[in-house]
Amino acid sequence: MAANPSWILASYPSAMPTPENWVLEDRPIPEAAHDDLLVKTLWLSVDPYMRGRISPAKNYAAGFKLGDLMRGGGIGEVVTSESSDFKPGDIVMSDYFGWQPLSVIPAGSAKPVTTTDAPIQSALSYLGMPGLTAYFALLKTGGPKTGETVLISAASGAVGQIAGQIARIKGFDPVAVAGSDEKLEWCKEIGYRTGVNHRTSADLVADVAAACPKGVDVFIDNTAGPIHDAAMLNLNTFGRVVVVGTIALADRFDQRDIGLRHLRRTLITRARIEGFLLDDHVREYETAIADLLSWYQQGLLQTREDVTEGIDTVPGAFVRMLKGENFGKQLVKL
Repeated sequence: MAANPSWILASYPSAMPTPENWVLEDRPIPEAAHDDLLVKTLWLSVDPYMRGRISPAKNYAAGFKLGDLMRGGGIGEVVTSESSDFKPGDIVMSDYFGWQPLSVIPAGSAKPVTTTDAPIQSALSYLGMPGLTAYFALLKTGGPKTGETVLISAASGAVGQIAGQIARIKGFDPVAVAGSDEKLEWCKEIGYRTGVNHRTSADLVADVAAACPKGVDVFIDNTAGPIHDAAMLNLNTFGRVVVVGTIALADRFDQRDIGLRHLRRTLITRARIEGFLLDDHVREYETAIADLLSWYQQGLLQTREDVTEGIDTVPGAFVRMLKGENFGKQLVKL
């Protein structure tokens, strides 16, 4: 391969990103320096948090500058190793994969991927960031008690599909919010008691109330926006809101989010509203992965993947995920 087609950020989106915000450039195959790995990309992950990285606004994750190579989570095979920790042929994952067939990643960012316990791409799904997010957001930050109602937005997505099943496994009462009847049917198949289609609902507050007749004890908020408002207006006393993502704002990321103000509601319910970042739980990753893998091997955990193929599909896959057009974890296979 004489060239290495690479996606470069060409412009900052002012609304919903489009594939035109990137350009595909033929770049030379990079060379691994000391403590680096040259890897052949097998899988790329596109995730909601990356919307904040293509904005000039301040964000918890470092942003990309115009002209930068896009990077994110991926899995690949080591081609050349300049580290004693890895050898050619090893399968590794890292958050430093470029949107390109061949990337150089720091060896310190790479983790070995086992190919025996589960499909390798699961390291980007239920055994990776989405599964860990679901696990800790629900069990640690939300802290439901047996029988409590857990409302989960983007319920069929990468995080939501796992959070709902953990809730079922642990004896909670999971309720889904999703964007199509097909997605809601899938949610019910994997253990959600019921759900609300937020795209067809004429009254989200009333529909959430009907789906949660005892009120909402824990809300796993993967979206923000009107779904958040509906959850807040159905929140029980001492309810907990875990703010995991704001994907509903992807088309107005750099604008003020105008909506209802819930200070009075928060005061009356004595609710706890807490932002969630996965990095806060790094010391407990091994325990969580062991639990997730055990549930998968017992047949208690199912997942759906939404896969596009080829380096040319990466921006489109990212945009369709932001629009909620994906069904399950969005991945790109190279």
